Amino acid sequence: MQKFALICLRCGKYEPFAIKGRCACGGTMLVDYDLELISRTIGKEMLPARVSSMWRYKELLPVTSQDSIVSLGEGWTPLIRMPALERDLELDCIWLKREEQNPTGSFKARGFSTAISVLKEHGFLKPAVPSNGNAASALAAYAAYANMHALVIVPSDCPGVITNECLRYGAAVFRVKGYIHDAANIIEEGKAEQGWLHVGTLREPGRVEGKKTMGLELAEQLLWELPDVIVYPTGGGSGIIGLWKAFRELKQLKWVSGNLPRFISVQEAGCQPIVDSLHQPADEAAPQPEVTSSPTGLRVPNPPDQSLIVSIIKETGGSAVSVSRDQIAQAQTKLGLCGISASPEGAATLAGLQQACERGLIHRRESVVLINTSHADKYIDYAATEHLPVIDSYQELKTILAQSL
Repeated sequence: MQKFALICLRCGKYEPFAIKGRCACGGTMLVDYDLELISRTIGKEMLPARVSSMWRYKELLPVTSQDSIVSLGEGWTPLIRMPALERDLELDCIWLKREEQNPTGSFKARGFSTAISVLKEHGFLKPAVPSNGNAASALAAYAAYANMHALVIVPSDCPGVITNECLRYGAAVFRVKGYIHDAANIIEEGKAEQGWLHVGTLREPGRVEGKKTMGLELAEQLLWELPDVIVYPTGGGSGIIGLWKAFRELKQLKWVSGNLPRFISVQEAGCQPIVDSLHQPADEAAPQPEVTSSPTGLRVPNPPDQSLIVSIIKETGGSAVSVSRDQIAQAQTKLGLCGISASPEGAATLAGLQQACERGLIHRRESVVLINTSHADKYIDYAATEHLPVIDSYQELKTILAQSL
């Protein structure tokens, strides 16, 4: 008996598992598990003896055969306390989830480990993804490991470090004039003729399930006590959906109790559809302003299921904030001084936390988790180091140091 199927979050339709992300009504389809059956086969006390990857939760992932699993060792990333930030922001407990330690340097590895495993199990060989960068390199790596032929389409201003990474993994790489949704339109137009399987955000069920494992890990790492607040950088929003789904399943399994964490969604000013939608009156359509934000994973003008993300934020009593490019850069520097390599998306969580504290959205004794989604070198600017001095002796170094005092 299969332990999972699909359910539409909008109309409630239930149907057998398939590689699809949308119901006929337009609602998002998510994987629904037979949690009663799962609870009879696994308990949380069994987990410490398992593999130190996200596949320690294999019963809660939509893959039937162990042979179908495509893994590069993703997941089980460190969760560390940030005492310097706690002192600076006068909060008692700040944790940082170090997703930059995943394969290909970002949390996207989780989603594509699951998605490519599902594709392998169902016999698909040509995945295609529209991406701002990190999803492209993750798909390319996992497709290569599974001997699949990956197509990635990224905006023309996607960092060269990432496009070169995709090429190194053997993907077919193209740049589009426009944004991530323009890339998605091209894939949709050609998928029938080319045989592509569109694995963009919420186009299939695997990526959300992979992101979900962040929440399962958080709960286990915090000894099955959920944090009060999760600060999450939001582009397409599948991470928030996955975390929310993880906590709901854990409550149904009775592995955790209490309230779900409040989600604080962080976006960059200049592309903040979640922020605008959350604060827009329900009877008014949110305007579509010009996109002026940086070319990072936060730049998603049209999230695939914006209403679902907003409903999750409201359900958990959370909020959404926008931060400036300068605030993100300052937060990136601050995290660097704490020993953390944070991408702009990851640094945005600290900038968002600072703003949330100023607005009274977080109280001192609450526990807060920041998600550092990828490392800084994804956006490395080699020109930024050209001003550094070039030396050929200790004496020269000593002179420069003396001059800087």
